[in-house]
Order: sequence, then structure tokens, then C-alpha cells
Amino acid sequence: MSEPSDQEMESPERPNPEEYTFDLNATLASVVSLRSQIPEDALTASVLGTERAGHGVIIADDGLVVTIGYLITEAESLWITTNAGVTVPGHVVGYDQETGFALVQALQPMGSPSMALGDSGAIEVSDELITAGYGGLDQAIKTILIAKREFAGYWEYVLDEALFTAPPHPNWGGAALIGEDGELLGIGSLLVQQTGEGGQQSGANMIIPINLLKPVLDDLRMYGKRNGATRPTPSLRASPDPATAGTHRAGRRPRPVPRHAATSEACGSTAHPAARDHAIDASTTRAAPGSEQRHRARSETRTSMTTTTDGAGSCAPTTPTRHRPSAPQCHRR
Repeated sequence: MSEPSDQEMESPERPNPEEYTFDLNATLASVVSLRSQIPEDALTASVLGTERAGHGVIIADDGLVVTIGYLITEAESLWITTNAGVTVPGHVVGYDQETGFALVQALQPMGSPSMALGDSGAIEVSDELITAGYGGLDQAIKTILIAKREFAGYWEYVLDEALFTAPPHPNWGGAALIGEDGELLGIGSLLVQQTGEGGQQSGANMIIPINLLKPVLDDLRMYGKRNGATRPTPSLRASPDPATAGTHRAGRRPRPVPRHAATSEACGSTAHPAARDHAIDASTTRAAPGSEQRHRARSETRTSMTTTTDGAGSCAPTTPTRHRPSAPQCHRR
């Protein structure tokens, strides 16, 4: 399936600071740019590239940043840039393959505020939110929560209740999902392309809920991973393609982007008009080889969805699905 057009990606409404009870500009100052350099012989280099770029969010006054794992997997160097133009080195603190979250520590003072962790379980479908990347108001858009449901990718990655927002942010990798109180509700992971009943296509972002970080935050800071039993480690399933391997900017569209097909469950209630426009129909799914048959279809109606990561998740250890459609693929462009 095709990706959202440039016009669709560039038209979202920007938030107006005067409409919020918190200091929107100060909150957006917590969203930073991340750039990582990966060795050419790294396991993920041929799939995710050797140069990756995206976003992160400062969540502690000591310079701790949360981001999406595929930006920093196997990184040998990391650089963090703030909205004030300050660039400092960083290092990987931890990476949780089960959720996809990663932590990065700034090695020098950044002089930027931290963002408080909110309660992603409290938001409901049709709530109006903000998705923001590095760059202040120019990189922030108003968005609607259109679904809270299970997400499963055929590379053995499962989220019991992922967040889906529309319209999608054009540079979604590591972007912040911000609530009406200015707190962090999730981190951007994927761009999904949906096909509705009438065949129309629309885009959305899959967001990892911040509540999934809270139980493992201390483990990631202390051990670099969650301490205890975990789901099976995802494996790379894409064959290296010399024609498309190389460097790219994760979370941006110009470089080769892996894609895969997936099916999804019902969106749930979509009372808001914008939510109805982007609603995902109910579907049936089946488990991928090697995984347990634990997923029950909630409807007999099938819909198709193309999921695009920031040059990462569909083939990376960071973005996982227990289920897959009848003919899952990982295409390279």
C-alpha cells in the first residue's frame, strides 16, 4: 500500500499556546533531537542503517532521555541536541525489547527542562492531544486518539494496548505524545496506513504508552534491561539488500523504509469526527509461527493495514507482533 501523501503529512493543525493551561513552549523544550552512529558491521546496520536520527524526551533533571529503541540499537556514538541549539554527547543507559523503550543519558548539562510522566491509561478515544518532535511549535501538531488496542507485528512484538493517533506526525520516531496537562503520555514508534470500508486510505501513528515504561524504569537505569522474565527476543527477519542498505534518518521518509502488512482489531469507540475519519475496522488475525494462539478475533470483518517504521521497526528488534496476516512481508525501497 502507498504511504500518506506529502500533502496529508504537512497539513495538520499546529497547537496554539494560548489554548493550554500549561506553558506549551517550555514543555516542547523537553523534546530533543537524537543522532546515532552505528558500526557498519553491526547486526542491524543493513536494515536500519548506520546513521539514525529521531527524537527523545528529557524525563529527569539529570539529563535522562526516553526514546524509541531502534534509534539507538548498537550505537557506538550518540548526540543530543536541544531546542536552544546545545549539542552534547550521550550514551545508551538501557533498552527494553519487550516495549521498545530506550533510555539515553546526556553526558553534559543541557539546560533544558524535563517533562513529567503522565497516565496513558487515563486518556480515552477521541481525546485531543499533541504529538511533538524536536523543533518547538513548528514540529508540534494537534492530534486525536483514535484507538487503544493490541498491536502485534510478525517479528514477535506485542503491545497489549497501544495508542493510535491521527493525523500522523511526519517525523514520528521518538516523538512525544503530550496530554492536555503537559505531561508525557507516550513515545512515537510507527506510521500505519489504514484502509477503511470504502477503500479509502488514511495514516496514523502507533504510540507506545508511557505507562509501560514506569514498571521497568528503575531496572533500565540500573541493569540496562528489565530484570526478570521477558518475552522471546525478536529476531531480524529481513534479508540484507545491497541496493537499499546504508545510512538513513530514522523517523524520516526520504531514505529506504522497511514496510510490512498487518491486521488489527477493532478501534473501539470513535465519537469524535476526526476519530471517525481515521477509524480502523475490526479484523481477524492469526498467530505467527512459534507464538502461542492467544489472540481472539473480535470480529469477522477483515481490514488491511500497512505499518511503516522509521526505517526500523518492521525488521528491527525494537518493534515486535505476535500475529501476522496471511502473507507478511518486509519490503525495502
